Amino acid sequence: MDQKRVLEGVKVIDLSGGVAGPLCAMMLAQHGADVIKVETPDGGDWSRILGKRYNDHSAYSVFATLGKRSIALNLKTEKGKAVLWRLLKGADVFIEGFRPGTIGRLGFGQDAVRAREPQLIYYSISGFGQTGPLSDRPAMDPILQAYTGIMNENRGEFDRHPHRVAVSMIDMFTGLLGFQAVAMALIGQRGQQQRGGYLDLSLMQGAGILAATTMIGGYLEGGIAARSGYPNGAYDTADGRIAFNMVRPKDWAMFCDALERPELANDPRYAEAADREKDLAGVAAMLRPIFATKTTAVLADRLTERGIMNTRVNSYTEFLKEEQVRATGMIAWLDQPGMPDKIPMANIPGLPPFQNGTRHAHAPTIGEHTAEVLREHGFSASEIESLFEQAIASGPAGNAGTLKAAS
Repeated sequence: MDQKRVLEGVKVIDLSGGVAGPLCAMMLAQHGADVIKVETPDGGDWSRILGKRYNDHSAYSVFATLGKRSIALNLKTEKGKAVLWRLLKGADVFIEGFRPGTIGRLGFGQDAVRAREPQLIYYSISGFGQTGPLSDRPAMDPILQAYTGIMNENRGEFDRHPHRVAVSMIDMFTGLLGFQAVAMALIGQRGQQQRGGYLDLSLMQGAGILAATTMIGGYLEGGIAARSGYPNGAYDTADGRIAFNMVRPKDWAMFCDALERPELANDPRYAEAADREKDLAGVAAMLRPIFATKTTAVLADRLTERGIMNTRVNSYTEFLKEEQVRATGMIAWLDQPGMPDKIPMANIPGLPPFQNGTRHAHAPTIGEHTAEVLREHGFSASEIESLFEQAIASGPAGNAGTLKAAS
């Protein structure tokens, strides 16, 4: 049995897609909210097709739907819209992630929804925001990394060319910001007569907060924030790769000693970090053959003994096998529908570890809970059957399988 969670009793209707909006809703579900994910019958949330697909899921969707209930609903029909209005009755939170203006054309803009459900917190998540010349443009994490300066900051140590960070960090961070904003709004409403409100967050805004320190430094310093302790980065070793990072001025001498090349510390070409930064290519060319003669383990030991931060460069699979990961219990291994093997899921701080077989550890297939949710909202068996027959609603196994479950 899962222990009681602080948002139990909170009802959330989630119409968002991708990563940021669904992540916000997933975190609400993990803290106890009943999150009803409304998806299109023909494919569902588009995060389900990001990367390799495993039946109804991808790596993105299995994470972002954990703990939710999925209903497949055609909102292009008037009857589908009527069902959504029924779902919204008495809800606490409504999350939408359409391009600005789209949700209004469907009839569910914030003014329309809050006129009928004034108690509701209406949360909009977009790429560039609800206003401005770029508001109607689609945007995903890589585009925002380029637009906000993050990609330019992430220049290759040696090629000096902008690179995307492969992790969807803006989406993930913005999702957590959204969860924070919605959770604080819910907490603020408890015991207060004033209820409801509108929250607006964009990936652009999330990126601005995520990159705040380097953005400030980059602005003050004319483009790229100054770094310290060059060189830093990853180098090939005799049997793999090692990454290291230097910050303190004294680190360079300790670094040279770790490489068994103490004379480099007094070489006037490399004595100061600014000098090394001016000739990164030359420094790298000098260091590569030194690293190539030593194993990763030897280098790691010598660098660690001298206080230089370092680690072997792992793949995700190697990381998951690390003793430190096992010792901290940070990963739960979960069975999920359509997945060929158990998947690793990072446990959420402050909550019990994920456990197989519990609602919070299950990622639903498209429309898995359609019949269940419709029954809870007053639809009779015959009404549900009619919605399936008219393709207004559907379930995970098509109409027949869901109708059987609904009867």
